[in-house]
Amino acid sequence: MTRVLVPLAQGCEEMEAVTIIDLLRRAEIDVVTAGLDDRPVRASRGVVLLPDTTLDAIANESFDMLVLPGGLPGSDHLDNDPRIHALIKRLAASGGFVAAICAAPKVLANAGVLDGKRATAYPGVLDSMDLPRVDLMPLPVVSDGKVITSRGPGTAMDFALELIERLVGPEKRKQVEEPLVRP
Repeated sequence: MTRVLVPLAQGCEEMEAVTIIDLLRRAEIDVVTAGLDDRPVRASRGVVLLPDTTLDAIANESFDMLVLPGGLPGSDHLDNDPRIHALIKRLAASGGFVAAICAAPKVLANAGVLDGKRATAYPGVLDSMDLPRVDLMPLPVVSDGKVITSRGPGTAMDFALELIERLVGPEKRKQVEEPLVRP
C-alpha cells in the first residue's frame, strides 16, 4: 500500500493539513500524521489536531511521499527541525515524492530539493529567498518530477487531488473527486 507522511507542526494551516489528510485517505492511501513532539497540535486558527504518532517514532520507516502543510508559524517550525530536512533529503534521494503547500515550499528550498525545479508557493514566500535555480510559477499547483508544490489554503483541494493522481493514478483521482461535487 502507498504510504504518505504528513508532519504536523504547531501553527500549521489546518485547512491544508485536513484537506490533504482527508482526500488521501479517501483514495485509500495509508496516511501517517506525525507531530514534531508528543503534544496535540494547535493549528494557526486554533483548531487542535491529534497526530497519529510522533516524528521520532516513525523516523526510520519508509514512505512513498512526504507532504508538508503550510501556515505560519508551522512552516517555520518544520524548517527549523533538522529531522524534517533529513527526511526530505532521504526521500528525494531514494526517488520518493516530496510535496509542500503555502509557506512550506521554503522548507523544500532550504533542504535543496527545489534546485533546478519549477515550483510555486504562497505569494512572496519563495520570491523573498535567493533561489536562482528555481523557476517560480504563479500557478495553483506545480509538479516537476517528484516535487509537487502549491499556493495556499484555496488550492489545497487541487493540491491533494494532484497528489492522489501522482501516487495512484488518474482513475483514483476521478473516483475521489466526483463525489466532492466540485464546479
